[in-house]
This record gives sequence, structure tokens and C-alpha cells, in this order.
Amino acid sequence: RHWIVEILSGVNFTKSKFFLILCTAFFLMGTLGGCSYGTPQYLSYVPDFKAGSRDQEDVADAFAKNLCVTNSDITLGDFSLQDGCSAGLFDLNHRKTLYSLHVNERKNPASLTKVMTALVALKHAKLDQTLTASTSVNLITEEGAQKIGLRAGDSMTLDQALHILLIYSANDVGIMIAENIGGSVDGFVKMMNEEALALGATNCHFQNPHGLQKDNHYVTAYDMYLIFQEAMKFDEFQQIINMTSYTTQYYSSKKEAVAVDIKSTNRYFSGKAKMPSNITVIGGKTGTTTAAGHCLILLAKDTAGNPYIAVILGDTSVDRLYNDMTAMLEKAVE
Repeated sequence: RHWIVEILSGVNFTKSKFFLILCTAFFLMGTLGGCSYGTPQYLSYVPDFKAGSRDQEDVADAFAKNLCVTNSDITLGDFSLQDGCSAGLFDLNHRKTLYSLHVNERKNPASLTKVMTALVALKHAKLDQTLTASTSVNLITEEGAQKIGLRAGDSMTLDQALHILLIYSANDVGIMIAENIGGSVDGFVKMMNEEALALGATNCHFQNPHGLQKDNHYVTAYDMYLIFQEAMKFDEFQQIINMTSYTTQYYSSKKEAVAVDIKSTNRYFSGKAKMPSNITVIGGKTGTTTAAGHCLILLAKDTAGNPYIAVILGDTSVDRLYNDMTAMLEKAVE
């Protein structure tokens, strides 16, 4: 990703070299991350790249216009975050980074990991696929880890699993998704890292599908922006992150119905955090562990309907996280 940032930031490359690099990038994206999705509700501006369909200048220009880029800190008025955090605020319509702090610094993402889990699942499986839990879902022992209470032999569709994964952040459901789609957790994690490479999110590395503490499991704020933007291309993802609650039932190994009634972990949706002024929070993903601190990535839009992706990693408390996120979004639309 860094060479992409340097190119788009004005490094002096010849047109032929520029075009060759872009073609290589598109080839990798096509071979590693092919997908099928409907017209996005909030990201309809995303261009459809087809190698060879435009001349060199048009392809290069379109590629640049599709990304917010930054390789350094960017201030936003008098808004600031404390040391130890990393953050980014991205204006999607204008392809502009409005704020960045340590945006390329590696951080533990906690459950923001599940955005990538959902993205890989949506790209490689159908929503009506039935998933069955193995004994691995009972191996999550980290204190405070969110679970829905799956047991070996329990089953649900991928559609149900994604709702529980993203709304309630259930870690056992993350394991079930990984094993059923990747063949094993390790197989699915390999798919996650291949997808990151295809997106140009080359400064992250995943070790599991849920985000619980694991050595060498990290992302950057900028890579989370790239991953979240890609996930937004799927209508299902957009719809789920906009939901405040979800009710369903899955089936136990004995074919007995198990009721699920969950509420969003997003404090803007639960009413525990006040919504920003002049900004509508569409949805997003929360993440908290002792190692990662408090993390949040959001899609929001201003009163004119312009969309933004906002991400904060490593805040010191949940109250401070939401206060910081509110202040950052409000500062952007002053």
C-alpha cells in the first residue's frame, strides 16, 4: 500500500511505469479477491475498473479518485486525540483524508477484525449456506469474550451468523464461520490475509477471525478504512451494521430451536452515547480487549448525504472513545 500512497501523493513516475504497476495491482485484486455484489446503497460512487477499457491516463486517474490517501498526520482544526491512539477520518465523496493520526501504525484491532471476517465470508459463500458448529466454538476462554453460546452440532445460515457476528460481536460465531467457509480456522485466516493483500492493506496481519488477543495480529487505521470500504460494497453488510437489534432462531444438534434476541454493541444505537450533531451514524463495528483498548469504525453521513468512514483504534475508555468519535465527526462538518 505504501507505494500506492507514494504514487498518489505525487512521486514522479513515468506514465508507462505507473500503468504497469496499476495493471499488476488490478491483476492481483482479480486473482485474490473476486466478488459478486449488488449496487451499494451508500457507496454507489465506487467505479468499476476493467483493465484495458480506458487509456493510461483515465485508468490512473480513476484509481486515484477511488481512494482517500495519506502517509502522514493531518490535523482537523483544534481536534486532537491522546497519545497511543491512531485514527482516520475519510471523506468518501471527495476522496479526501480529513484527519489522520498515526494512521499507518500497527494496532491490535480487537473485534474490528470481524469486518474482514464478514467480507471474506460474503465473497466466498452464499447467505443461505448452512453452517454447523464444531467443538472449537467452546475453546474461547478469554475473560469477557462475547459469545452467543454455541455448542457442537448447532447450525444456522450464514445470513444469521453474519447478523450475530456484526451486531452482537459473538466470537464463537466467528469460529463457526471460519471453519465452515475456510475448511479450518487456519484456512480461513489465510483467506483473510490474501484479501488484505488484494485490497492493498499490506500493513495488517490476521491470526484469527474474531480479534481476541493473539501475537502478530494487527491492523492500521488506514487498512481498516480500506477493508471497511470494500465490505460496504455488499448490501447485506450495509443493512446489518445499520440494525439496532436482531431476533432469530437457530437449531441445536438435537434439532431444537434456540431463540436469539440481541442488541447492537454500538453505543450510538443503544442510546448510551449521544449522536453527533449534523451527522447521522449509519453503522459500524465496535471492538474492545485489554490489549487493544477501545476501537470503533463507523460509516456516517452529513446533512447533505455525504458519506464518511471514521476509525479510532486504541482509546483508553469506552466513554472517551465515543466522545472522541463525536468530536471528530462534528469538527469535520463545522
